[in-house]
Amino acid sequence: MAVSAETVMAIKTYQNQAEALVKNYFLADPFIPYTSVLGGIIACKVVYDLTQLVSTFYIKAYNGLTKIQRIEWNNRGMSTIHAIFITAMSLYFVFWSDLFSDQQHTGLVTLRSSQLSIVGLGVSIGYFFVDFGMIFLYYPALGGKEYVIHHSLSTIAVAYSMLSGELQLYTYMCLISEVTTPEINMRWYLDTAGLKRSAAYLINGLAIFLAWLVRSS
Repeated sequence: MAVSAETVMAIKTYQNQAEALVKNYFLADPFIPYTSVLGGIIACKVVYDLTQLVSTFYIKAYNGLTKIQRIEWNNRGMSTIHAIFITAMSLYFVFWSDLFSDQQHTGLVTLRSSQLSIVGLGVSIGYFFVDFGMIFLYYPALGGKEYVIHHSLSTIAVAYSMLSGELQLYTYMCLISEVTTPEINMRWYLDTAGLKRSAAYLINGLAIFLAWLVRSS
């Protein structure tokens, strides 16, 4: 079926407009932090819903939990995915990326940043916002004052680093500590599911110990 010249021109016009939107908004430096934060918030919502969906159909213990336990279960799924993401990003920037290498760049390492490093911090802030909101919504079931203080200080520190472009290397070095979060969440899952005496619980305990060694090294 032949396509008219007007149709082709209309398609190209829409394509050019879409490319301009991506270039001038999503990839424009002033908007990268805010877009990545929004992306982090949306990702948290998706992971929360997927955790609920998968757990409902494939984990027998889930349906026997109380409402607040199911909420915490879903929240910890979100926490685990964020921890895996930010740990991977942190290990990349601290050990493998050339961004903070003196052999590849000049100038103070404390002032270096990139679009990717900003996106990583923005996604993490999005997670902190969501988790903060849930803590306040169900306070103190999901965490007391210590959680509020921890999230407040973490959000302020990460947001400053993201928006100023300063101290990002040291921020990622601190965020490597999230390596222990998946194991801690798994311990809670196993305990809540009545598997505290299982071999999986013992193996997970060893994993927590190894993760703490990595975190402390």
